[in-house]
Amino acid sequence: MDTARSDLGSVGASWVGPVSGRGPGFSQGAEWAQGSGPGEGYGPPTGFRGLPPAVRLWLPVILSFLVQVPPTLVILLRTGPYSPLEAILAAALAVAGPLALIGARRFPGPVVAAVAAIAVADLLTTPFVGPPTIALGFAILSGIFRGTRIWVYASVVSGWLVAVFVGSMLGLDWHPVRVALATAGLALLIAIAEGARSRRQHLQEARRRSLEHRTTVEQAERMRIARELHDVLAHSLSQIYVQAGMGLHLMDTHPEKTRESLANIKTSSKTALDEVRGVLAFLRSDTTDAASRVPEPDLAALAPLVESFRAHGIEVTFEDAVTELPPARVQLALYRVAQESLTNVLRHSGAQTAAVVLEDAGDSIRLRISDDGTGLSAHAREDIRGSGLLGMAERVTLLGGTFDASDGPTGGFVVTVQVPREQP
Repeated sequence: MDTARSDLGSVGASWVGPVSGRGPGFSQGAEWAQGSGPGEGYGPPTGFRGLPPAVRLWLPVILSFLVQVPPTLVILLRTGPYSPLEAILAAALAVAGPLALIGARRFPGPVVAAVAAIAVADLLTTPFVGPPTIALGFAILSGIFRGTRIWVYASVVSGWLVAVFVGSMLGLDWHPVRVALATAGLALLIAIAEGARSRRQHLQEARRRSLEHRTTVEQAERMRIARELHDVLAHSLSQIYVQAGMGLHLMDTHPEKTRESLANIKTSSKTALDEVRGVLAFLRSDTTDAASRVPEPDLAALAPLVESFRAHGIEVTFEDAVTELPPARVQLALYRVAQESLTNVLRHSGAQTAAVVLEDAGDSIRLRISDDGTGLSAHAREDIRGSGLLGMAERVTLLGGTFDASDGPTGGFVVTVQVPREQP
């Protein structure tokens, strides 16, 4: 039985956060991973991926608060004196960035714009070089990971241009190297976030394809099981049905024929039970039953199959002109097509005669089953709505062959299949 397996990794990224304060700069931070979207929770936890949603929301807030607020208060106490307005403004800006991250999950775009504005205000108004504004780093990562890239680029670029322009207008003494390093830090942070987002999207796409493949394989396996059970049961149950009807009809006038019908019913039911047990043992991969399981039929079983239909009063001729036997799966498919076609002849066609022809056709094998019954209107239209013809067509198509079912040129119904002898 086919199985589908897929192994996917996890999504993670490391980030580099910008330093803000009186002068620009940058610093390195810790690993950060965002799990959202279709791939969330898939694969081993990495970074923040294994944490509950509430922790993933509040951890950046808490880290930003611890990095920005206590150092700012210490600087205010040790490097003063500052005016009350300057102290209140510095403390408020240090607190505002982490608090704004609370809304990052629901409003990632506006949050990154707000945190960028706070960082610019802190850079331009705080009268000392403060701790790194890592809230801006978290806001940028959150915005890119949550798909608000326009907000991120517009906020960071416009905020940095405003900071540089206004700082120069105010006469702030920023060394060109520090400006260049801060610019490179912001660019590197965005590049890392974009790379991590791209990798996460790639993994999510791989996961989606894997799920689609698994669904396709499972659907194909269900169809295969349905075909096997249909072919095993429809043939035997049709024979049982015909024999039971014949026995009831002849019970009073020909008791010996009734006995013969009951014997045929017993044989058909035993065959059906054995084949069903074989199919179930195969599906369970039951090695204990493997030796007793009924082997899959091949082309050698076509002659007994034809003979069993003759016992039901249909004159079936069989011509075998194949010079070289194909692989076992091709033989099984051809046998099942013949079995299903003859079962349809017995159930639907009202035919008196039928013919089964097996012959070589170049590199392929052709199987043709024809009858002198009522043809497509009464014979196959009902079966098309079921799974008989569909199952035959699926079997042949999976082997790279062709399937045709239509009215015969002189009446009746004809099923023709052609399957390549060599299989990949």
